[in-house]
Amino acid sequence: MKVSQFFDNTLLNKYNTSGPRYTSYPTALEFHDDFTHDDFINAIENSQNRELSLYVHIPFCHTLCYYCGCNKVITRHRDKADTYLEYLAQEIALQAPLFKDYTVKQLHWGGGTPSFLTHSQITKLVSLLKEKFNFSDNVEMSIEIDPREIEMGLAEHLYSLGFNRLSLGVQDLDLKVQQAINRVQSTEFIGDFIAHAKAVGFKSINIDLIYGLPHQTLDNFTKTLVKAHEWDVERISLFSYAHLPSRFAAQRKLRDEWLPNVEEKFALMKLAIETLCDLGYDFIGMDHFAKPNDELAIAQNNGSLHRNFQGYTTGGDCDLLGLGVSSISSIGNSFSQNIKDLKEYYQAITEKQHALIKGVSLSKDDILRGEVIQELMCNLYLDKHMINEKYRINFDEYFAEDLPLLTSFIDDGLLENNENYIKVAQKARLLIRIICMSFDAYMKKHINQQRFSRVI
Repeated sequence: MKVSQFFDNTLLNKYNTSGPRYTSYPTALEFHDDFTHDDFINAIENSQNRELSLYVHIPFCHTLCYYCGCNKVITRHRDKADTYLEYLAQEIALQAPLFKDYTVKQLHWGGGTPSFLTHSQITKLVSLLKEKFNFSDNVEMSIEIDPREIEMGLAEHLYSLGFNRLSLGVQDLDLKVQQAINRVQSTEFIGDFIAHAKAVGFKSINIDLIYGLPHQTLDNFTKTLVKAHEWDVERISLFSYAHLPSRFAAQRKLRDEWLPNVEEKFALMKLAIETLCDLGYDFIGMDHFAKPNDELAIAQNNGSLHRNFQGYTTGGDCDLLGLGVSSISSIGNSFSQNIKDLKEYYQAITEKQHALIKGVSLSKDDILRGEVIQELMCNLYLDKHMINEKYRINFDEYFAEDLPLLTSFIDDGLLENNENYIKVAQKARLLIRIICMSFDAYMKKHINQQRFSRVI
Protein backbone atom coordinates (compact mmCIF):
# COMPACT_ATOMS: atom_id res chain seq x y z
CA MET A 1 0.00 0.00 0.00
CA LYS A 2 1.42 3.36 -1.06
CA VAL A 3 0.70 5.73 1.80
CA SER A 4 1.32 8.78 -0.36
CA GLN A 5 -1.87 8.06 -2.33
CA PHE A 6 -4.03 9.15 0.61
CA PHE A 7 -2.87 12.75 0.47
CA ASP A 8 -4.02 14.60 -2.62
CA ASN A 9 -4.39 18.08 -1.13
CA THR A 10 -6.70 19.31 -3.85
CA LEU A 11 -9.15 16.44 -3.39
CA LEU A 12 -9.01 16.44 0.40
CA ASN A 13 -9.67 20.17 0.53
CA LYS A 14 -12.49 19.83 -2.00
CA TYR A 15 -14.31 17.20 0.05
CA ASN A 16 -13.30 18.20 3.60
CA THR A 17 -16.81 18.86 4.81
CA SER A 18 -18.77 17.63 7.84
CA GLY A 19 -20.36 14.22 7.96
CA PRO A 20 -21.39 11.32 10.23
CA ARG A 21 -18.85 8.78 11.41
CA TYR A 22 -21.44 6.07 10.63
CA THR A 23 -21.02 4.04 13.78
CA SER A 24 -24.68 3.29 13.05
CA TYR A 25 -27.19 3.82 10.29
CA PRO A 26 -29.48 5.59 10.83
CA THR A 27 -27.26 7.79 13.00
CA ALA A 28 -28.19 8.70 16.58
CA LEU A 29 -29.82 11.90 15.29
CA GLU A 30 -32.70 9.75 14.08
CA PHE A 31 -33.39 8.16 17.47
CA HIS A 32 -36.75 9.31 18.85
CA ASP A 33 -38.76 8.96 22.05
CA ASP A 34 -41.63 7.14 20.32
CA PHE A 35 -39.43 4.05 20.52
CA THR A 36 -40.56 2.27 23.69
CA HIS A 37 -39.32 -0.48 25.95
CA ASP A 38 -41.93 -2.75 24.37
CA ASP A 39 -40.26 -2.06 21.01
CA PHE A 40 -36.93 -3.02 22.60
CA ILE A 41 -38.34 -6.32 23.87
CA ASN A 42 -39.91 -6.98 20.49
CA ALA A 43 -36.52 -6.41 18.84
CA ILE A 44 -34.95 -9.04 21.11
CA GLU A 45 -37.68 -11.58 20.40
CA ASN A 46 -37.42 -11.08 16.66
CA SER A 47 -33.64 -10.93 16.41
CA GLN A 48 -32.08 -13.76 14.42
CA ASN A 49 -28.98 -13.48 16.59
CA ARG A 50 -28.19 -15.27 19.83
CA GLU A 51 -24.67 -13.97 20.38
CA LEU A 52 -24.21 -10.84 22.46
CA SER A 53 -21.69 -8.07 22.95
CA LEU A 54 -22.03 -6.16 26.23
CA TYR A 55 -21.04 -2.52 26.62
CA VAL A 56 -20.91 -1.06 30.14
CA HIS A 57 -20.63 2.71 30.57
CA ILE A 58 -18.78 4.01 33.63
CA PRO A 59 -19.29 7.81 33.51
CA PHE A 60 -16.86 9.00 36.18
CA CYS A 61 -13.57 10.86 35.68
CA HIS A 62 -11.26 12.33 38.30
CA THR A 63 -10.56 15.47 36.27
CA LEU A 64 -11.96 17.23 33.22
CA CYS A 65 -10.05 16.94 29.95
CA TYR A 66 -10.89 20.10 28.05
CA TYR A 67 -11.09 18.46 24.63
CA CYS A 68 -13.56 15.75 25.68
CA GLY A 69 -17.09 15.50 24.34
CA CYS A 70 -17.99 12.22 26.06
CA ASN A 71 -20.79 11.78 28.57
CA LYS A 72 -18.98 11.93 31.92
CA VAL A 73 -19.27 13.00 35.56
CA ILE A 74 -16.26 14.76 37.07
CA THR A 75 -15.74 13.83 40.72
CA ARG A 76 -13.11 12.62 43.15
CA HIS A 77 -15.70 11.04 45.43
CA ARG A 78 -15.54 7.29 44.87
CA ASP A 79 -18.70 6.76 46.91
CA LYS A 80 -20.62 8.14 43.93
CA ALA A 81 -19.48 5.07 42.05
CA ASP A 82 -20.97 2.87 44.79
CA THR A 83 -24.35 4.51 44.23
CA TYR A 84 -24.02 4.16 40.47
CA LEU A 85 -23.08 0.48 40.73
CA GLU A 86 -26.17 -0.16 42.85
CA TYR A 87 -28.44 1.15 40.11
CA LEU A 88 -26.36 -0.48 37.39
CA ALA A 89 -26.81 -3.79 39.23
CA GLN A 90 -30.56 -3.23 39.15
CA GLU A 91 -30.46 -2.57 35.40
CA ILE A 92 -28.37 -5.70 34.85
CA ALA A 93 -30.83 -7.78 36.89
CA LEU A 94 -33.72 -6.37 34.84
CA GLN A 95 -32.09 -6.79 31.44
CA ALA A 96 -30.32 -10.14 31.80
CA PRO A 97 -33.48 -12.32 31.81
CA LEU A 98 -34.39 -10.87 28.41
CA PHE A 99 -31.13 -12.32 27.05
CA LYS A 100 -31.18 -15.73 28.72
CA ASP A 101 -30.88 -17.44 25.33
CA TYR A 102 -27.82 -15.39 24.34
CA THR A 103 -24.11 -16.15 24.77
CA VAL A 104 -21.84 -13.20 25.55
CA LYS A 105 -18.89 -13.16 23.14
CA GLN A 106 -17.56 -9.68 23.95
CA LEU A 107 -17.53 -7.34 26.94
CA HIS A 108 -16.28 -3.76 26.78
CA TRP A 109 -16.17 -1.14 29.53
CA GLY A 110 -16.00 2.47 28.40
CA GLY A 111 -16.61 5.90 29.80
CA GLY A 112 -15.78 8.21 31.35
CA THR A 113 -13.01 6.26 32.99
CA PRO A 114 -13.75 2.64 33.98
CA SER A 115 -10.45 2.56 35.88
CA PHE A 116 -12.04 5.14 38.22
CA LEU A 117 -13.47 2.10 40.01
CA THR A 118 -11.59 0.44 42.87
CA HIS A 119 -10.38 -3.14 42.62
CA SER A 120 -13.27 -4.35 44.75
CA GLN A 121 -15.82 -2.42 42.69
CA ILE A 122 -14.40 -3.88 39.46
CA THR A 123 -14.51 -7.39 40.93
CA LYS A 124 -18.10 -6.94 42.09
CA LEU A 125 -19.28 -5.74 38.69
CA VAL A 126 -17.50 -8.47 36.73
CA SER A 127 -18.89 -11.12 39.09
CA LEU A 128 -22.40 -9.76 38.69
CA LEU A 129 -22.19 -9.72 34.90
CA LYS A 130 -20.89 -13.28 34.79
CA GLU A 131 -23.59 -14.39 37.23
CA LYS A 132 -26.46 -12.86 35.25
CA PHE A 133 -25.34 -13.48 31.66
CA ASN A 134 -24.08 -16.59 29.86
CA PHE A 135 -20.43 -15.88 29.03
CA SER A 136 -18.56 -17.78 26.36
CA ASP A 137 -15.45 -19.63 27.52
CA ASN A 138 -13.35 -17.58 25.09
CA VAL A 139 -15.05 -14.22 25.69
CA GLU A 140 -13.14 -11.10 24.63
CA MET A 141 -13.05 -8.65 27.57
CA SER A 142 -11.70 -5.13 27.13
CA ILE A 143 -11.58 -2.03 29.29
CA GLU A 144 -10.61 1.62 28.81
CA ILE A 145 -7.99 2.99 31.21
CA ASP A 146 -6.80 6.46 32.21
CA PRO A 147 -3.09 5.98 32.98
CA ARG A 148 -2.99 8.99 35.33
CA GLU A 149 -4.95 7.45 38.19
CA ILE A 150 -3.90 3.81 38.34
CA GLU A 151 -1.31 1.62 40.02
CA MET A 152 0.82 -1.04 38.36
CA GLY A 153 -1.11 -3.82 40.12
CA LEU A 154 -4.28 -3.00 38.19
CA ALA A 155 -2.99 -5.11 35.30
CA GLU A 156 -2.82 -8.28 37.42
CA HIS A 157 -6.23 -7.61 38.90
CA LEU A 158 -7.94 -7.12 35.55
CA TYR A 159 -6.24 -10.13 34.01
CA SER A 160 -7.28 -12.34 36.94
CA LEU A 161 -10.92 -11.38 36.28
CA GLY A 162 -10.73 -12.36 32.62
CA PHE A 163 -9.92 -9.09 30.88
CA ASN A 164 -7.62 -9.75 27.93
CA ARG A 165 -7.60 -6.39 26.10
CA LEU A 166 -6.67 -2.94 27.36
CA SER A 167 -7.18 0.49 25.81
CA LEU A 168 -5.24 3.43 27.25
CA GLY A 169 -6.21 7.04 26.66
CA VAL A 170 -2.88 8.69 25.81
CA GLN A 171 -3.86 11.42 23.28
CA ASP A 172 -0.47 13.21 23.26
CA LEU A 173 2.81 12.99 25.19
CA ASP A 174 4.00 16.59 24.88
CA LEU A 175 3.83 18.48 28.20
CA LYS A 176 2.68 21.79 26.69
CA VAL A 177 -0.15 20.04 24.87
CA GLN A 178 -1.09 18.12 28.02
CA GLN A 179 -1.17 21.27 30.11
CA ALA A 180 -3.42 23.01 27.60
CA ILE A 181 -5.95 20.17 27.59
CA ASN A 182 -5.67 19.60 31.37
CA ARG A 183 -4.31 16.07 31.01
CA VAL A 184 -0.76 15.90 32.38
CA GLN A 185 0.54 12.33 32.62
CA SER A 186 3.79 10.42 32.97
CA THR A 187 5.23 9.00 29.75
CA GLU A 188 7.52 6.76 31.76
CA PHE A 189 4.66 5.28 33.78
CA ILE A 190 2.58 4.61 30.67
CA GLY A 191 5.46 2.72 29.09
CA ASP A 192 6.13 0.77 32.27
CA PHE A 193 2.44 -0.12 32.66
CA ILE A 194 2.14 -1.35 29.07
CA ALA A 195 5.27 -3.50 29.48
CA HIS A 196 3.94 -4.83 32.79
CA ALA A 197 0.52 -5.63 31.30
CA LYS A 198 2.19 -7.60 28.51
CA ALA A 199 4.27 -9.50 31.06
CA VAL A 200 1.10 -10.28 33.03
CA GLY A 201 -0.46 -11.84 29.95
CA PHE A 202 -2.39 -9.20 27.99
CA LYS A 203 -2.12 -10.02 24.29
CA SER A 204 -3.71 -6.89 22.88
CA ILE A 205 -3.20 -3.29 23.99
CA ASN A 206 -4.61 -0.23 22.23
CA ILE A 207 -3.77 3.42 22.76
CA ASP A 208 -5.85 6.40 21.69
CA LEU A 209 -4.15 9.38 20.05
CA ILE A 210 -5.68 12.68 18.91
CA TYR A 211 -4.40 15.09 16.27
CA GLY A 212 -5.46 18.72 16.07
CA LEU A 213 -4.97 19.50 19.78
CA PRO A 214 -3.61 22.86 21.05
CA HIS A 215 0.12 23.44 20.50
CA GLN A 216 0.64 20.24 18.53
CA THR A 217 3.48 20.49 16.01
CA LEU A 218 4.97 18.04 13.57
CA ASP A 219 8.01 17.74 15.81
CA ASN A 220 6.31 17.04 19.10
CA PHE A 221 3.65 14.76 17.56
CA THR A 222 6.38 12.73 15.86
CA LYS A 223 7.82 12.01 19.29
CA THR A 224 4.43 10.76 20.47
CA LEU A 225 4.09 8.45 17.45
CA VAL A 226 7.61 7.04 17.80
CA LYS A 227 7.07 6.40 21.50
CA ALA A 228 3.86 4.52 20.74
CA HIS A 229 5.86 2.26 18.43
CA GLU A 230 8.50 1.73 21.11
CA TRP A 231 5.76 0.57 23.46
CA ASP A 232 4.94 -2.14 20.89
CA VAL A 233 1.17 -1.77 21.21
CA GLU A 234 -1.00 -3.92 18.96
CA ARG A 235 -3.50 -1.22 18.02
CA ILE A 236 -3.61 2.56 17.76
CA SER A 237 -6.77 4.63 17.35
CA LEU A 238 -6.11 8.00 15.73
CA PHE A 239 -8.87 10.56 16.11
CA SER A 240 -9.36 14.05 14.79
CA TYR A 241 -10.06 16.64 17.48
CA ALA A 242 -13.47 18.18 16.76
CA HIS A 243 -13.56 21.71 18.19
CA LEU A 244 -17.24 22.34 18.96
CA PRO A 245 -17.22 24.81 21.89
CA SER A 246 -20.88 25.68 21.32
CA ARG A 247 -21.77 22.07 22.22
CA PHE A 248 -19.06 21.24 24.78
CA ALA A 249 -18.46 23.94 27.39
CA ALA A 250 -15.05 22.65 28.45
CA GLN A 251 -13.70 23.26 24.94
CA ARG A 252 -14.19 27.00 25.49
CA LYS A 253 -11.06 26.85 27.62
CA LEU A 254 -9.05 26.08 24.48
CA ARG A 255 -8.25 29.29 22.65
CA ASP A 256 -8.64 29.28 18.90
CA GLU A 257 -5.14 30.64 18.42
CA TRP A 258 -3.69 27.60 20.22
CA LEU A 259 -5.21 25.20 17.67
CA PRO A 260 -3.53 24.11 14.44
CA ASN A 261 -5.08 25.74 11.38
CA VAL A 262 -6.58 23.61 8.60
CA GLU A 263 -3.27 23.14 6.79
CA GLU A 264 -1.38 22.35 9.99
CA LYS A 265 -4.01 19.85 11.12
CA PHE A 266 -3.91 18.16 7.74
CA ALA A 267 -0.11 17.93 8.03
CA LEU A 268 -0.46 16.31 11.48
CA MET A 269 -2.86 13.71 10.13
CA LYS A 270 -0.59 13.02 7.17
CA LEU A 271 2.41 12.69 9.48
CA ALA A 272 0.59 10.22 11.72
CA ILE A 273 -0.61 7.97 8.91
CA GLU A 274 2.73 7.95 7.12
CA THR A 275 4.70 7.36 10.32
CA LEU A 276 2.52 4.54 11.63
CA CYS A 277 2.42 2.77 8.25
CA ASP A 278 6.19 3.14 7.90
CA LEU A 279 6.54 1.62 11.37
CA GLY A 280 4.73 -1.49 10.20
CA TYR A 281 1.09 -0.93 11.20
CA ASP A 282 -1.75 -1.72 8.82
CA PHE A 283 -4.14 1.19 8.19
CA ILE A 284 -7.59 -0.03 9.30
CA GLY A 285 -10.61 1.77 7.89
CA MET A 286 -10.18 5.51 8.25
CA ASP A 287 -8.82 5.97 11.78
CA HIS A 288 -7.41 2.73 13.26
CA PHE A 289 -4.02 1.04 12.96
CA ALA A 290 -3.09 -2.51 13.86
CA LYS A 291 -0.19 -4.90 13.57
CA PRO A 292 -0.56 -7.15 10.51
CA ASN A 293 -1.22 -10.22 12.70
CA ASP A 294 -3.87 -8.45 14.81
CA GLU A 295 -7.49 -9.59 14.50
CA LEU A 296 -8.54 -6.17 13.14
CA ALA A 297 -6.01 -6.37 10.32
CA ILE A 298 -7.01 -9.96 9.56
CA ALA A 299 -10.69 -8.97 9.53
CA GLN A 300 -10.02 -6.13 7.10
CA ASN A 301 -8.06 -8.43 4.81
CA ASN A 302 -10.78 -11.10 4.70
CA GLY A 303 -13.70 -8.67 4.45
CA SER A 304 -15.22 -9.32 7.88
CA LEU A 305 -14.40 -5.97 9.49
CA HIS A 306 -17.35 -4.33 11.24
CA ARG A 307 -18.13 -0.90 12.64
CA ASN A 308 -20.25 -0.02 15.66
CA PHE A 309 -20.44 2.58 18.43
CA GLN A 310 -16.94 1.66 19.65
CA GLY A 311 -15.44 2.09 16.18
CA TYR A 312 -13.98 -0.70 14.03
CA THR A 313 -14.41 -4.14 15.53
CA THR A 314 -14.39 -7.84 14.78
CA GLY A 315 -17.70 -8.47 16.56
CA GLY A 316 -20.08 -7.74 13.73
CA ASP A 317 -22.18 -10.87 14.22
CA CYS A 318 -23.27 -9.99 17.77
CA ASP A 319 -26.25 -8.05 19.02
CA LEU A 320 -25.04 -5.23 21.28
CA LEU A 321 -26.54 -4.45 24.69
CA GLY A 322 -25.54 -1.18 26.31
CA LEU A 323 -25.74 -0.95 30.10
CA GLY A 324 -25.45 2.20 32.18
CA VAL A 325 -26.14 5.86 31.66
CA SER A 326 -26.14 7.06 27.99
CA SER A 327 -25.18 3.63 26.59
CA ILE A 328 -26.43 2.55 23.17
CA SER A 329 -27.79 -0.85 22.13
CA SER A 330 -28.11 -2.49 18.73
CA ILE A 331 -30.55 -5.37 19.01
CA GLY A 332 -31.99 -7.08 15.96
CA ASN A 333 -33.38 -4.42 13.68
CA SER A 334 -33.24 -1.61 16.21
CA PHE A 335 -31.03 0.94 17.92
CA SER A 336 -31.77 2.41 21.33
CA GLN A 337 -30.13 4.59 23.95
CA ASN A 338 -30.31 5.01 27.71
CA ILE A 339 -30.92 8.29 29.52
CA LYS A 340 -27.85 10.56 29.57
CA ASP A 341 -28.42 12.36 32.89
CA LEU A 342 -27.27 10.44 35.98
CA LYS A 343 -30.09 11.45 38.34
CA GLU A 344 -32.71 10.78 35.68
CA TYR A 345 -31.09 7.39 35.03
CA TYR A 346 -31.46 6.50 38.71
CA GLN A 347 -35.07 7.64 38.72
CA ALA A 348 -35.94 5.70 35.60
CA ILE A 349 -34.43 2.44 36.92
CA THR A 350 -36.51 2.83 40.09
CA GLU A 351 -39.78 3.96 38.56
CA LYS A 352 -39.84 2.41 35.06
CA GLN A 353 -37.60 -0.62 35.59
CA HIS A 354 -35.49 0.39 32.60
CA ALA A 355 -33.45 3.40 31.45
CA LEU A 356 -34.31 3.47 27.75
CA ILE A 357 -35.22 6.95 26.53
CA LYS A 358 -35.12 6.81 22.73
CA GLY A 359 -34.39 4.60 19.77
CA VAL A 360 -35.44 3.61 16.29
CA SER A 361 -36.90 0.52 14.67
CA LEU A 362 -35.22 -0.06 11.34
CA SER A 363 -37.24 -0.16 8.15
CA LYS A 364 -36.26 -2.47 5.30
CA ASP A 365 -34.74 0.56 3.59
CA ASP A 366 -32.72 1.40 6.72
CA ILE A 367 -31.35 -2.14 6.91
CA LEU A 368 -30.42 -2.18 3.23
CA ARG A 369 -28.77 1.24 3.28
CA GLY A 370 -27.04 0.38 6.55
CA GLU A 371 -25.41 -2.66 4.97
CA VAL A 372 -24.33 -0.66 1.91
CA ILE A 373 -22.72 1.98 4.14
CA GLN A 374 -21.16 -0.68 6.40
CA GLU A 375 -19.57 -2.46 3.42
CA LEU A 376 -18.11 0.75 2.07
CA MET A 377 -16.92 2.01 5.46
CA CYS A 378 -15.20 -1.27 6.30
CA ASN A 379 -14.14 -2.79 2.99
CA LEU A 380 -14.14 0.11 0.49
CA TYR A 381 -16.00 -2.28 -1.76
CA LEU A 382 -19.60 -3.26 -2.41
CA ASP A 383 -20.68 -6.38 -4.30
CA LYS A 384 -23.96 -5.39 -5.99
CA HIS A 385 -24.85 -9.01 -6.80
CA MET A 386 -24.62 -9.91 -3.10
CA ILE A 387 -26.97 -7.04 -2.22
CA ASN A 388 -29.35 -7.96 -5.06
CA GLU A 389 -29.61 -11.58 -3.94
CA LYS A 390 -29.91 -10.78 -0.25
CA TYR A 391 -32.56 -8.08 -0.59
CA ARG A 392 -34.16 -9.19 -3.87
CA ILE A 393 -33.65 -5.86 -5.59
CA ASN A 394 -31.92 -4.46 -8.63
CA PHE A 395 -29.27 -2.27 -7.05
CA ASP A 396 -28.99 0.32 -9.79
CA GLU A 397 -32.76 0.69 -10.02
CA TYR A 398 -33.29 0.85 -6.26
CA PHE A 399 -30.61 3.51 -5.81
CA ALA A 400 -31.37 5.37 -9.04
CA GLU A 401 -31.76 8.69 -7.21
CA ASP A 402 -28.58 8.17 -5.14
CA LEU A 403 -26.06 6.93 -7.67
CA PRO A 404 -25.81 10.27 -9.53
CA LEU A 405 -24.38 11.69 -6.28
CA LEU A 406 -21.29 9.56 -6.93
CA THR A 407 -20.54 11.33 -10.21
CA SER A 408 -18.15 13.86 -8.70
CA PHE A 409 -16.18 11.11 -6.95
CA ILE A 410 -16.02 9.09 -10.17
CA ASP A 411 -14.84 12.11 -12.15
CA ASP A 412 -12.08 12.69 -9.58
CA GLY A 413 -10.93 9.06 -9.78
CA LEU A 414 -12.05 8.29 -6.21
CA LEU A 415 -14.29 5.36 -6.99
CA GLU A 416 -15.45 3.01 -9.73
CA ASN A 417 -19.12 2.20 -10.23
CA ASN A 418 -20.24 -0.49 -12.70
CA GLU A 419 -23.02 -3.05 -12.92
CA ASN A 420 -21.17 -5.48 -10.66
CA TYR A 421 -19.64 -3.44 -7.87
CA ILE A 422 -18.70 -0.12 -6.33
CA LYS A 423 -15.00 0.07 -5.53
CA VAL A 424 -13.53 2.97 -3.57
CA ALA A 425 -9.95 3.90 -4.47
CA GLN A 426 -7.37 3.76 -1.70
CA LYS A 427 -6.71 7.47 -2.18
CA ALA A 428 -10.34 8.09 -1.14
CA ARG A 429 -10.02 6.20 2.15
CA LEU A 430 -9.98 9.41 4.22
CA LEU A 431 -13.11 10.60 2.41
CA ILE A 432 -15.18 7.46 2.86
CA ARG A 433 -17.63 9.20 5.22
CA ILE A 434 -18.46 11.74 2.52
CA ILE A 435 -18.91 9.01 -0.10
CA CYS A 436 -21.26 7.08 2.21
CA MET A 437 -23.41 10.17 2.67
CA SER A 438 -24.57 9.58 -0.92
CA PHE A 439 -26.60 6.59 0.34
CA ASP A 440 -27.91 8.30 3.51
CA ALA A 441 -31.65 8.92 3.07
CA TYR A 442 -31.74 11.19 6.13
CA MET A 443 -28.91 13.48 5.09
CA LYS A 444 -31.01 16.05 3.25
CA LYS A 445 -32.57 17.39 6.45
CA HIS A 446 -29.13 17.73 8.12
CA ILE A 447 -27.16 19.06 5.19
CA ASN A 448 -27.14 22.66 6.41
CA GLN A 449 -26.77 21.84 10.09
CA GLN A 450 -23.43 21.71 11.91
CA ARG A 451 -24.27 18.43 13.64
CA PHE A 452 -21.21 16.46 12.56
CA SER A 453 -17.45 16.83 12.74
CA ARG A 454 -15.30 17.53 9.70
CA VAL A 455 -13.69 14.57 7.93
CA ILE A 456 -10.13 15.87 8.33
